[in-house]
Amino acid sequence: MNSAGGLLNVVDVEATCWEGPPPPGAVSEIIEIGLTVVDLDEGVRVAKHRLLVRPARSSVGDFCTELTGLTQEEVEGGLSFADACRELAAVHRAGERPWASWGDYDRHQFTRQCEATATPYPFGRRHTNAKAVFADAHGLKKRPGMAQALRLARLPLEGRHHRGEDDAWNIAALVLELAGGRALA
Repeated sequence: MNSAGGLLNVVDVEATCWEGPPPPGAVSEIIEIGLTVVDLDEGVRVAKHRLLVRPARSSVGDFCTELTGLTQEEVEGGLSFADACRELAAVHRAGERPWASWGDYDRHQFTRQCEATATPYPFGRRHTNAKAVFADAHGLKKRPGMAQALRLARLPLEGRHHRGEDDAWNIAALVLELAGGRALA
């Protein structure tokens, strides 16, 4: 992965979710965007950010709260999805910097939600599926979840799993482990 200035945005989203199918009329929507800026040249995580996003067509129920720790009351104070995308582009240079996520879920969720809401897609074309790179670099046939990858890499899970800001921080540690081995170069 080559980036101007060596900076990379590592992104992880949390979205409304249910134990079974969504309630009638509800769709999965982003409720938290975690973003960690990584300096690949220096090999360090330089910033940790969190954007709460107010869902418009769903709500946070008990299952989602148990999984993410986020509540409906908390996300009601968040940005609209369109405002969150504008902030990603303006403040976090999402359209200019390459970005990575663990798997393609985050990229696809942004694509779906941008299309559904007529919101300009905030990211550029340079996306890395860090999960695929990790599996290839470690010779794994099956792509591991983030927590399993941290164990395999002998890295600690910092913070709460399924919290966007903490997952982005942990994924960034995995990205740096890969970059140290030149798997992202």
